[in-house]
Amino acid sequence: MKDTIKRAGDFKAAVENAGGKLISEYYTFGKHDIITIVEAPNDEAIMSVLLNTGRLGNARSDTIKAFPMSEAAKIIEKLS
Repeated sequence: MKDTIKRAGDFKAAVENAGGKLISEYYTFGKHDIITIVEAPNDEAIMSVLLNTGRLGNARSDTIKAFPMSEAAKIIEKLS
């Protein structure tokens, strides 16, 4: 528990080394201890970071891919 802040810094560095950007991070109540919002250049880059982080044994991830409304609009326009 006491290393949480250091591990968060290590995670931020890993995201940046993969070409991504840590947007925000929150310590939370409830089911999840920490919520982190990141941007990654692609799915493979963030998957690599998450697998490496999980391999250390002190974190599990529950990943949600989000689309900006502008991208969602383009996807929805293609629906038949």
